[in-house]
Amino acid sequence: MNRVTLFTKLTLLFMGSAAMLSNLAVTTAMPHLKQYFNSPFIELYSRLMITLPALSIALLSPFLGIYIAKFGKRNSALVGFVLFTLFGSAGLYLAQIEALLLSRFLLGIGIAVIMIVTTSLVGDYFEGEARYKFMSLQNSFMAAGGAVFVIGGGVLTDIFWRLPFGVYLAGLLFIPAVILHIFDVKKVEIHESSKLTKPLYFIFGLGFLYMAIFFILPTQMPFLIMDIYGASGKLTGAIIATSFVGSTIGAIFFSPFKAKFGFAQIFLLAVLINSLGLVGVGIVKNIHFFFLTSFIIGFGGGLAMTNMSAWMLSYTNIHQRVKASSLLVSAIFLGQFISPFMTFPVVAKVGVQNAFLYIGIMLLFIVVLGFLRVLRK
Repeated sequence: MNRVTLFTKLTLLFMGSAAMLSNLAVTTAMPHLKQYFNSPFIELYSRLMITLPALSIALLSPFLGIYIAKFGKRNSALVGFVLFTLFGSAGLYLAQIEALLLSRFLLGIGIAVIMIVTTSLVGDYFEGEARYKFMSLQNSFMAAGGAVFVIGGGVLTDIFWRLPFGVYLAGLLFIPAVILHIFDVKKVEIHESSKLTKPLYFIFGLGFLYMAIFFILPTQMPFLIMDIYGASGKLTGAIIATSFVGSTIGAIFFSPFKAKFGFAQIFLLAVLINSLGLVGVGIVKNIHFFFLTSFIIGFGGGLAMTNMSAWMLSYTNIHQRVKASSLLVSAIFLGQFISPFMTFPVVAKVGVQNAFLYIGIMLLFIVVLGFLRVLRK
C-alpha cells in the first residue's frame, strides 16, 4: 500500500492550483481583444474566452470520468497536463479569434481531467476530519495560486495582451511530479455500491446554480473596472486577486465551520456572504473599495466550493468517486459557461455595475427563504 507522503500532498495542492488557471490567468487580457480582432461579436467572444473551457468541461466530464476509471487516475493526470500545456499556451501565437476560441474549448478537456482526478484522489487518500482539513488547505492553496496568477496576468497584460497565455507552460513542471508522487488506490471495497444516491444530484444542482451566479466576478468585473473606471491591467488584476485572498481565508474557515454546522447551513452562509459582496460592488463609487467587495465575494466562494466538494465526497465510496467527481465538475463548469448568457442581458439592460446590485439583492432574498426553510426543520 502506498503511503500519502508530503510530496504527494504537495503535488495534489499544485494540481488544484493548475486547475484554477483554466479561466483566471487570462482574465485581464480579455478587454483588450476588441483592439486586435475585428468581429461584430467581439464583446461576447471576449467573455466566452473565459467561459468556453467551462463548456467543454461541462459537456465532456461525465465521459472523461469513464475514461479515467478505465485507464487510471495517475495516467489520466499526465494526459491532462499535456493538453493543459498545449492548448492553454496556444494564445501566444494564434492569429484568428475563432482558432483562439477553439483552443480554449480544447483546454477544457485537460482541465476537466485534472480536476476530476484531483477531487477523487482526495477522497481516496483521506477520510473524516483529515479530509476536511486537507480540503480546506487545498482550496486555500488554489485560491492563493489564483491570486498570484491573476496579478501576474495583469502585469503581463500591460506589457502585451498575449503574454498571460504563457503561464500555461507551467504545466510542463507538473508532469514529473505526477509521475513520481501520484498513485492509484486499489478498489478493495467490493461490497459497496457504485450507484449514485439522490442527495448527490441535489448537490450537483446547487453547484450549477451557485457557479452561474458566482462567475459574474471574473466575467464582468474586468469590464467594470477597466472600461468604466479606467483602471490598468495591473490594478484590475490586483483587485480581482483580492478575491482569491478572501477565498483562501474562506477555505481555511471551512474546517472549523464544519465542526459546528451542517453542509446545508454552510452553503447558505456562503451564499449570504456572496450576495453582500455583489451588492457592495453595485453601490461602490470609489475604485479602491472594489478591493473590499472582491475580498467578500472571494471569502464566500472559498467557503462554498470547499463545502461543495466535501459534501459530495461525504456521500461517496471509492467506486463512486470518479463518477461523482466528474458530474460535480460538469455541473460547476456548466454554471460557469451559462453565467455570461444569464448576466449579459442584465448588463445590456441596466449596465454592468447595476447588474451586480440587482443580482446581489435577488440572492439575499433567496438566502432568506433558504434559512427560513432550514429553521423549520
